[in-house]
Amino acid sequence: MLLNVLLILLPLGIGYLVPLSSKPLLKLVNGALGKLVYLILFLMGLGLAFVDDLGSNLPRIFTVAALMLGCISLCNLAGLWWLDRRNPPAHAGLDGQMPSKWKMLWESVQLCFVVLAGTLIGLLFEPRFLPIDQLSEWALMLLLFLIGVQMRNSGMHLRQILLNPWGMKIAAVVILTSWLGSLLASLLLDLPFSHGLAMSSSFGWYSLSGILVADKLGPVLGSAAFLNDLGRELIAILIIPMLMRHHPSAAVGYGGATALDFTLPVIQRAGGITMVPIAIVSGFILSLLGPILILAFLAI
Repeated sequence: MLLNVLLILLPLGIGYLVPLSSKPLLKLVNGALGKLVYLILFLMGLGLAFVDDLGSNLPRIFTVAALMLGCISLCNLAGLWWLDRRNPPAHAGLDGQMPSKWKMLWESVQLCFVVLAGTLIGLLFEPRFLPIDQLSEWALMLLLFLIGVQMRNSGMHLRQILLNPWGMKIAAVVILTSWLGSLLASLLLDLPFSHGLAMSSSFGWYSLSGILVADKLGPVLGSAAFLNDLGRELIAILIIPMLMRHHPSAAVGYGGATALDFTLPVIQRAGGITMVPIAIVSGFILSLLGPILILAFLAI
């Protein structure tokens, strides 16, 4: 799993090594990034259509997932709002060029429609012959490569990307508030605190939480952990453009570990290329700590 995180960073690093002086080529890169966002979300929707039926435990699964998602989201957003209030960031994204909040909301809804369209097509036609996971990985690798190219040619320094204090602060707040939210949800659900802490420590990495939690705690809590993190990712896609102007820490941090991959293009689209290193640092820290923390809490 840690190797997967490093493999995600590899195309980004390769892209950063590619200098481009041609404006038409840079324009082509920017256009391709926008199209890849929709492709990745569509493939994610296709993947959702292939989730196996969870049977008679669905009410319990959805109850646990909904309470976990609600409590963790409220604590995350409150903590990240506090971070922006305490240390107002010098946000250098697209503030001067960003459209109205209604237009941003419509763009978020469009992104969710792309996911829904992929799910419906997957349910109707069941294209199981398509290697969805592999196609998603290839599209993501290409997107990260192009983002690396864009970062290199926007004048960013490598130190600015790898050592970003703002991204580190966001990751710390997300970790602490996720734990706080999971403790509250555990009280409401009458779950052991260690179980709740384990379910919250994937920070949006739903494939990780589903596998590890199901292996130790059974398919019901494993499925609930999966839906909790999946819901987090979908909500992040919806709210990132709306939060980016005035609450950039919440926009970057709410997606948790997904700021390193699936919500990264949405962050880049809403906040500009200067938000990418912040998202990468935050997402990398959360992705790195996720499997370690989950296994530690499950061992209690």
